[in-house]
Amino acid sequence: MFTDFGFPPDAERNRTLVEERLTELKEAGGVAETLRVEWRQGHRHVEVIDMPVDALYYNPGTHRIRAQRSFDAARDRLLGQDPWSPGGQDYLHYLLQAKPSEPDKRDPDFDALQESLRDHQQNEAGLITREGILVNGNTRRAALKELGVASIRVGVLPASCTWEDINAVELSLQLRPDRRRDYSYINHLMAVEEQVQLGRGLDQIAKMFHTTQAALERDQWILAQLRDLITRSRTGGHELRLMDLERSQEKLAELYRAFVKEQARSKERADLLKESRLAAIVLDFAKTDVRFIEPDFQTQYLERLLPDSVKRTGAPAPAAVAIPGLNRTVQAAGAKVAAARSLTDTLLQARAVEVAGDKAAPAELTSASGTVASIRDAFNEAITVAGRDIRLKKKRAAAPDRVADACKDLEQCITDLVLARGNGSLDEGAFDDALVQLRGVMGKLTAEAQRSIELPGEGLSWAIAAVSGEQDPA
Repeated sequence: MFTDFGFPPDAERNRTLVEERLTELKEAGGVAETLRVEWRQGHRHVEVIDMPVDALYYNPGTHRIRAQRSFDAARDRLLGQDPWSPGGQDYLHYLLQAKPSEPDKRDPDFDALQESLRDHQQNEAGLITREGILVNGNTRRAALKELGVASIRVGVLPASCTWEDINAVELSLQLRPDRRRDYSYINHLMAVEEQVQLGRGLDQIAKMFHTTQAALERDQWILAQLRDLITRSRTGGHELRLMDLERSQEKLAELYRAFVKEQARSKERADLLKESRLAAIVLDFAKTDVRFIEPDFQTQYLERLLPDSVKRTGAPAPAAVAIPGLNRTVQAAGAKVAAARSLTDTLLQARAVEVAGDKAAPAELTSASGTVASIRDAFNEAITVAGRDIRLKKKRAAAPDRVADACKDLEQCITDLVLARGNGSLDEGAFDDALVQLRGVMGKLTAEAQRSIELPGEGLSWAIAAVSGEQDPA
């Protein structure tokens, strides 16, 4: 749910300054610059004026850095207690420059934005309330402030603007796919969750976020799993944070697809798949490695490789069920899932201590790091063996392999172009005809792939955008 943060201390001064500049704009005549925004179930064109960079305030409710606020608990508390104070605003300024997955590092995308503003100035106006609160353009203001630029161009929302309006307008502007610097993955998930909590239907949210209801259902499922992981990681005052899983977007999307497919056949197998893959994701294995993890991964490959110390803490005694008339017992249906879940819990709690770093006791940190390392080594060897077996068992995957072969041919084509440029032997007409043919084939390939894959991954999403001309394929 959105929060009403009230008004900053200089709200009245900013209202006066905004009114003065709007009046000057009208008196000047001519064609004024306007900005089109979605406003209360409709659209509105608002006037654009220049405002002093230092007079404006970062929006404490911005979705752009919501997950990253947990990076520094003390500064986050200060921000929550007084979002308009210099300390609270300085923390927002810091996070807007930080890398979403590693807030202790500067974001290269922020540096690219700053360089663009330095070289080309401000191409797109921000958006403020009449009290000087930035609804859109928080990151641009941070970059301009770093550059020492005195003013920023901003559209001005109507005087009746409320915090509910601020929340809605920010989402409508920032969650479009053509933004210069998109929200991080976790912040996108949290923005979806917020809209659901506000009582909006998935059809409305899908339209707002320019996506599909199926994708929103996936996003809800993924965020629920992440929140569950955080709950399970709590130990000794430490826990993982949502931002610690920021780089796992594609792996989580593939997990969702695999889980739904497996659940249609067996809930137990789906849960086994989920637990093992989540553990691999927490260990930050590549998505190509995570794909080798199937429902039987733990029992067939991993269990024998785990050290005894982890087995003792991570695997409960298996339950047993007697088979009538045979005088024999078998493991209960949920026992495998319980063992897999317990191992994941052990890993999560050890990772939480690792992430805490200096905040944890030295002995506790050493023990946790040893646990994580031993589980990672076991996973690494198990994934290697599982991958080899899968490649041997499965038939050749014709479609992916043909695309891979085509990539190799295109790489050779690059070399051929370099050589042809050197000796002037390139038949430019024939080459252009071949590219036209490639464009046609790509269109057909993408159309068939869309019919086969309900939720496109990163590669197919790129192909769809490339052949439709929505973005530069490069």
